[in-house]
Amino acid sequence: MTAVREVLELALGELPEEELDFLLDIAAVRTYPAGTVICHEGEREHTFYIIVQGEVAFTKRMGEGEQFLGVKTRGEFFGEFGVLDRAPRAANVLALTDCTLIEIHEDTLDAILTRNPSATRAILRGITRSVRDTDRLTIAELQLKNTELARTLENLKAAQAELLRRERMKRDLEIAAAVHQSILPTAFPQIPGYEFASIARPAREVGGDLYDVVDLGQNQVGIVMADASGKSVQAAIYMAVVRALFLSQTSFWASPAETAHRIHNLLMRVATGPVDMFVTAFYGKLDTFSGELCYVRAGHDRPLHFHAADGQVTLLDAPGRFLGLLPDLVVQEQIVTLQPGDCLVCYSDGVTDAVQSGNGETMYGLDRLVQTVAQNGQASAKELVNAVVKDIDAFRNGAELPDDLTLLVVRRLPGA
Repeated sequence: MTAVREVLELALGELPEEELDFLLDIAAVRTYPAGTVICHEGEREHTFYIIVQGEVAFTKRMGEGEQFLGVKTRGEFFGEFGVLDRAPRAANVLALTDCTLIEIHEDTLDAILTRNPSATRAILRGITRSVRDTDRLTIAELQLKNTELARTLENLKAAQAELLRRERMKRDLEIAAAVHQSILPTAFPQIPGYEFASIARPAREVGGDLYDVVDLGQNQVGIVMADASGKSVQAAIYMAVVRALFLSQTSFWASPAETAHRIHNLLMRVATGPVDMFVTAFYGKLDTFSGELCYVRAGHDRPLHFHAADGQVTLLDAPGRFLGLLPDLVVQEQIVTLQPGDCLVCYSDGVTDAVQSGNGETMYGLDRLVQTVAQNGQASAKELVNAVVKDIDAFRNGAELPDDLTLLVVRRLPGA
């Protein structure tokens, strides 16, 4: 059972203990002898597989023969395309050795992804790797069929295209960086009894995170934290669209759930292009008189609530699914109250996913973030932001950020 737990964490990332226990109780663990065809191309299944032990090979019918696509082993998974798209299997899967597999039903996987952004990111990283590997094999196969003269000519053309692409990319990055910088607020509303502070540090030339504090009138303030899938130019442009939708759809009379559904539906209508994009988001409406915060969490990392009265930190964990990709959005409103001296800490996954130099498997993690907030929760909003960033930088010790690092702190002043 220990091996199964380790593989679940390796494949799906950092999950709460209760989620791991839930998966251990409900998932099936089966063994397939070498030579067994586990999945058949074209057949509809409802199972997501994680490899505990052994190796599997992937092949696909191409013309009159079969194309070898690759091999996967311990800690890797397959079947995610068919489960997420509710589509037939895209390839045959063959057990090269005796294999032990964890089998998770699609309804169970959907529930896990809805509650845990880290699992969603792990699945998306696996999909990206599979697509990249398939692309490499396809290109290699095409090159083998060319004559030496044709390959030389194509290489010359590719070199010329690469020079042009790099020049265009450089310019695109400059434009996208300006676009992303323009959507982040340069100042926050002056709200009596409250203070706000933030930081946005992109992992690449261009970031894909968004935060905002919107004065809605009627003693209401909108708190926004969002993270677009993908990186660079596409994410920056997509996030510019998301911010425009938030600004157009937020109002003092619309509930957070209503706002999330409207933005989701608009994103579903405007989504175009070959790559599916989505956004995780936290949106809350804060009553600045009472301190009551009504919020929804659309697949985003759980914000922290520092309680000044006892120094405890709790998580805002209302269930919800990301915006803009799958139909039938599910979000649930919850309410908390910021008492005088309390803080709300919103963050992107670049905070908890920061890794140590020389040890890329060790992440900063939610527990350390909670501890840092608890130790510095009595400080000003700006001082709290600086304390978290300082601790992350000390932990990384020079390692590159795997994702954008974004923080937004809302603090109700003592006596307010």
